[in-house]
Amino acid sequence: MLYALARPLLFALDPETAHSLTLELADAPLRFGLLRVARVPGAPVRAMGIDFPNPVGLAAGLDKSGAHVDALAKLGFGFIEVGTVTPRPQPGNPKPRLFRLPAAQALVNRMGFNSVGLDAFMENLARASWHGVLGINIGKNADTPIEHAADDYAACLERVYARASYVAVNVSSPNTRNLRELQEERALDALLARLAALRRRLADRHGRRVPLALKVAPDLDAGQVGAIADAVRRHGIEAVIATNTSVSREGVEGLPHADEAGGLSGAPIRARATATLAALAGALQGEALLIGAGGILRGAHATEKLDAGATLVQLYTGLVYRGPDLVSECISDCRKRSRTAKPASR
Repeated sequence: MLYALARPLLFALDPETAHSLTLELADAPLRFGLLRVARVPGAPVRAMGIDFPNPVGLAAGLDKSGAHVDALAKLGFGFIEVGTVTPRPQPGNPKPRLFRLPAAQALVNRMGFNSVGLDAFMENLARASWHGVLGINIGKNADTPIEHAADDYAACLERVYARASYVAVNVSSPNTRNLRELQEERALDALLARLAALRRRLADRHGRRVPLALKVAPDLDAGQVGAIADAVRRHGIEAVIATNTSVSREGVEGLPHADEAGGLSGAPIRARATATLAALAGALQGEALLIGAGGILRGAHATEKLDAGATLVQLYTGLVYRGPDLVSECISDCRKRSRTAKPASR
């Protein structure tokens, strides 16, 4: 209800300004002890060897710096994913770089991995008092040549390992030049081999095996889906996040900002993201779990992802249009579904 009142004011602002202001406003009552945990029905899920209070998580991108975890945790999420973080600080792409398409309940962004860098990111997380299920999404710096991208991912994995509940490897943002080349068969195999070997050493050092998740695009053909599934199996990757934003403009043709460069998210990519999720479920046959993201604006959309093969789901753009009430709605609908059809976990 409160968000419904605030939304017209936020939508009157530049989208990136509104995004930053929303996070600051969320933090303010926390500083004075006025923010309380949202009361949501329980819907526990065990996945990747982790106990999730419920299957509804926050997708990476909303809190890129890891500075707002405590406030976001009060919304009732079963898990929070922060980042994408890159080894060194970088500003991302020039502004404006975030655009609303209200008629389609969509966003276009070309943020470009704007990042505070690992040092500041880890300092932010050290200040957080919340210790729930935390995913950390990692990427490469824009000026790192694609042939040396694995060095950046390895540096991030080593640094975040001790703090993360799981680590998400982002090879699917359309906003870093050539990044999606890392989804291709040979490049992906080499990257995952490097990270899997490093993870074995880190598991020995820290005494625990932190799960790895691979975040992929919705714009994959059948051959790419099969190759990704094979690489995930071969290297023991625990999860695939399906999906990131889309380079397609299907469903938003002719709308203001539809032709802006960047990734499309929100309602128009729901079917495409769910189809990719289902294709991966068929290819993986339960050998890695799936986290469904893309176009969730109602509780029924979350259960649609579960029906397509997901064990967990993530929200982002839906929060912009629906606000925090979307979290409890999705949890409630997932809970109702679990009474009749419990999703597979791994």
